[in-house]
Amino acid sequence: MAGTEEAAGWQPGDGPLLLGVRHHGPGSARAVRAALEAARPGVVLIEGPPEADALVPLAADEDMRPPVALLAHAVDEPGRSVFWPFAEFSPEWVAVRWALEHDVPARFIDLPATHTLAWEAPGSLPPDTGPDEGEQRPEPGPAEGTGPGEGGEPGPGSDVRADPLAVLAAAAGHDDPERWWEDVVEHRGAGQGDPFAPFTALEEAMGALRETERDAGHDRDLVREAYMRLQVRAAQREFEAGVAVVCGAWHVPALRRRATVAADRALLKGLPKVKADMTWVPWTHRRLSRAGGYGAGIDSPGWYGHLFSAPDRPVERWLTKVAGLLREEGRTVSPAHVIEAVRLAETLAVMRGRPLPGLSETTDAVRAVMCEGSDVPLALVHDRLVVGDALGEVPAGAPAVPLQRDLARVQRRLRLRPEARERELELDLRKDTDAGRSRLLHRLRLLGIGWGEPAGSRGSTGTFRETWRLRWEPELSVRVAEAGVWGTTVLAAATAKAEADAVTARGLAEVTALAERCLPAGLPDALPTVMRVLTDRAALDTDVGHLAQALPALVRALRYGDVRGTDTRALAEVAAGLAERVFVGLPTACAALDADAAEEMRRHVDAVHGAVGLLGDDPAPGHADLRPRWQAVLRALSARDTVAGVVRGRAVRHLLDDGALAPEETARRMALVLSPGTPPADAAAWIEGFVGGGSGGGMLLVHDERLLALVDAWLTGVPADTFTDVLPLLRRTFSGYEPGVRRTLGELVRRGPEGRGDVTTAGAAVPGFAAGLDTGRADAVLPVVRLLLGLDTENDDLVGVDA
Repeated sequence: MAGTEEAAGWQPGDGPLLLGVRHHGPGSARAVRAALEAARPGVVLIEGPPEADALVPLAADEDMRPPVALLAHAVDEPGRSVFWPFAEFSPEWVAVRWALEHDVPARFIDLPATHTLAWEAPGSLPPDTGPDEGEQRPEPGPAEGTGPGEGGEPGPGSDVRADPLAVLAAAAGHDDPERWWEDVVEHRGAGQGDPFAPFTALEEAMGALRETERDAGHDRDLVREAYMRLQVRAAQREFEAGVAVVCGAWHVPALRRRATVAADRALLKGLPKVKADMTWVPWTHRRLSRAGGYGAGIDSPGWYGHLFSAPDRPVERWLTKVAGLLREEGRTVSPAHVIEAVRLAETLAVMRGRPLPGLSETTDAVRAVMCEGSDVPLALVHDRLVVGDALGEVPAGAPAVPLQRDLARVQRRLRLRPEARERELELDLRKDTDAGRSRLLHRLRLLGIGWGEPAGSRGSTGTFRETWRLRWEPELSVRVAEAGVWGTTVLAAATAKAEADAVTARGLAEVTALAERCLPAGLPDALPTVMRVLTDRAALDTDVGHLAQALPALVRALRYGDVRGTDTRALAEVAAGLAERVFVGLPTACAALDADAAEEMRRHVDAVHGAVGLLGDDPAPGHADLRPRWQAVLRALSARDTVAGVVRGRAVRHLLDDGALAPEETARRMALVLSPGTPPADAAAWIEGFVGGGSGGGMLLVHDERLLALVDAWLTGVPADTFTDVLPLLRRTFSGYEPGVRRTLGELVRRGPEGRGDVTTAGAAVPGFAAGLDTGRADAVLPVVRLLLGLDTENDDLVGVDA
């Protein structure tokens, strides 16, 4: 270092080299590297928790790939945690890497995490709040932060202060602090050739800003800065080659200020503390962005990463990336578009007085040249490139709870790699690997680790397929640490959690839902406890609504058990017993209900009907087919005047759909209900139950002229003074139909009885209907059906084929 021309601006005897930075800024990162190269200090001190000193060597591991974060959590309460994120373009990360490359010690000097996790003073970190990435420290609010680049929402009791660099940029007429830093500090001619000049200028600016906020009362900053001053003094005594400090620019004036050791120690006296563990965890660009819902102080991490990795011709390289993305999405973008967009971006930069085009200039150029003025493809560019989906990696040797290690092992075995970008995963449960993936995802959901969320399966309605939406978020590392209290493996932890949830469940429906979740998760050891609690709760619960609500989950669990080869005999026994109790109590429970209670009971009837259908002919050993018993219950409901109209109508509809009630008898019952002696409101409720509520009643009216004629005649005969009372219910009933069904019904009603005739005999009266089946036309589709079903010859029997 001594004697080099570049280092002439700083010598170890001058005191610590204070490098004030804008966190997560590529300009700051490059400036820090240049200053360290020029100064060659004996130690690098970095704003961050000192407990991470032991983790610094891992940053040199070839498997370490930013963005990553330091995670600290309370040992006795893993949910209390904080993060310190680092991107490739973060000045702190660059400082750590420089120190490792040059065999120079790197130490963190911010307030220890043991105090940060326990801090309870006003304006401090709440127990469940993570750090403010913009300040490289665990602060909840944007404006509460003290260094350049804070972001996020103010935390409880936070001292609200603007981003200091944003204040300076606004004073200069700029709306982008990072662009202002590059334009005014790094690219200014006066500082060219002096690697320390940008930091000197920024220190002067921060000093002026701090003078204006001297009375703001940021107690947390004072404590942190006192601790940092003590660490800087200790390092100066230890290292003769000089000390370099990389910290938020806001802190530089405070670190430069002379204060007594006694005064600094007094500020630190009596700080609360908890036992804390710390490790590296993967982070994401989306989490570095405000767009991800967590303040980081930067809006465009993908753009900043590009600026850092492509210092030469960044605009041309960026617009080439944009063109490649748009071409992948099917848009016509040629090299000529790239050339024209570069020219436009450079022209805009000149017009706006900027030395180089920034994100705003390139975005305007992309919108005008490549997107033809549309913001729709531009939103894709912002999501994929400006923000980005980068997910970091940490070495296998990083400290981790046993549960995290087991999860990583299972992920590798199942070839299920965590990704920051949301993706869909189709699983075929008949395959061993896919079945294992399904069990893992279900177990993690039981543990509250929401890596995957179930989605509707495309192309199949069978129970052997599952579709999941996967996205790995950094907070899931905290959830894994928190779930570690339940066990050291995913299987053991999920089993223990399921047993505990069963014991503490508040209602019968919660226990049945838990049983349903245990089967796809493959937790045979948890089922005995869950079934014991389920049996006890079912025996004591006399509320028919609770029983009806619990039955469908049990039946779905039975179906999953059949597909996965799980022994579900105990579940089948409980399900059959629940069904019997519902059959006995339902008719009484449906009497004398108001409108809201009747609608809720209608949903229970639908649920039980579906459950009975799924149970099949042999629901459990010793129990006969439940369907005849259920049909008897439906007949009783449909015939009792004391039962609410919406329930009676739905009971008749279920009987009709099951073939237990002839169409002629159905029409007779509807005619009785819609007779002049029935109050219009009761009749409208019956119609709602019969053809509303997602029952497919619209198609029933289209194809059954008698039922449509009955509804039409009743509706036209409703007195004017009561029509407005029944209109909302009727609108709710018919508005749920598909647009095509509503149009067909409207056409049939418009034509009237004479014009439309009977759809079963009128033939050409209504387009699309005929007097009978046209077998010739039906035969024409048989080759296609054989192809879809994989039948090779015309002699293959189509009857009974399970599609």
